Amino acid sequence: MKRLLMVAGAIILICLGLAYGSNELQKSAGDTGSKVLNLYNWGDYIDPALISKFQKETGYHVNVETFDSNEAMYTKVQQGGTNYDITVPSDYMVGKMKESHLLLPLNKTRLTGMDNYGQAYLNKSFDRGNKYSLPYFWGTLGIIYNDKYVKPCEVQHWNQLWNKKFKNQLMLIDSARDIMGMTLISQGHSVNTTNNQELLAAKKKLIRLAPNVKAVVADEIKMYMADGEAPLAVDWSGEAAEMMSQNSHLHYIVPTEGSNMWFDNLVIPKTAKHFTAIYKFLNFMSRPENAAQNAEYIGYSTPNTAAYKLLPKSIRDDKQFYPDQQVIKRLQVYKNLSQQKVEQYNDLYLEFKMHH
Repeated sequence: MKRLLMVAGAIILICLGLAYGSNELQKSAGDTGSKVLNLYNWGDYIDPALISKFQKETGYHVNVETFDSNEAMYTKVQQGGTNYDITVPSDYMVGKMKESHLLLPLNKTRLTGMDNYGQAYLNKSFDRGNKYSLPYFWGTLGIIYNDKYVKPCEVQHWNQLWNKKFKNQLMLIDSARDIMGMTLISQGHSVNTTNNQELLAAKKKLIRLAPNVKAVVADEIKMYMADGEAPLAVDWSGEAAEMMSQNSHLHYIVPTEGSNMWFDNLVIPKTAKHFTAIYKFLNFMSRPENAAQNAEYIGYSTPNTAAYKLLPKSIRDDKQFYPDQQVIKRLQVYKNLSQQKVEQYNDLYLEFKMHH
């Protein structure tokens, strides 16, 4: 959903696919069946140095394959024929995978470091009791603005994006749930509404936004904003962090009426084979020093509160990415909707895109 696809990582596992498909793991480079971990992750969503560190510490070789959407990952796992040991679904997708019996429950007796995670990031609606998932990163949806062209007071609310002065100036992340969601919030509705009237009203309002929309794009949004090609964008907090690191005129804000709070999570798909490696990796990533290193590399917010304390003060104190409780209270987590409602969200969003 949120990161650049790393083709190289995909090629590595594809090349090995035949061997894994027959459970005959390659013996080259000293690998054996018990010394491999197959990680199915978003692109560029773990510090490569941590992969090297884990391999050196444990002797387990990590094969990485990447995906670029929750839905693509779900389909691959559902189809079977893969030996993924760990994958990284977002909140609502954890719920969908649970319902489809695609996940194995965590063996809590084999986990260390659970106490490092903050209570605010555990026991969420999509996985009560964290029976199937460990939180990996969290973040928000918000507005990125360039202070050369936009004043902070002009982007405190979602509704301000409809201001006619922003004609052909707004970049939107290409995500049906997020763009429909911000519009629903601007109308005082839930991001999980299944009410037809509310959904149709959101589409109509989105169509009125079309004149202000310069482009609806995916990862390219980071380049456009960093290069100053647009003054405004709607995107996720971690993407905003990356843009801001390249352009000091960029800032990120979560509108006062609230937004989406999303969670990405480590889970064990039913295809898993290498359980010793799995729990070594989960415990490795739960260690505060490793989680802190990963958070600095990725730019998203860590749910590991012990790791948070190790981050530089400049990151810990940055309210754009670690907002206070007043903001967090107004954030909404996506729920897994029925297939019919997911299709309705997608169809209404496509109608908006046709007007752009």
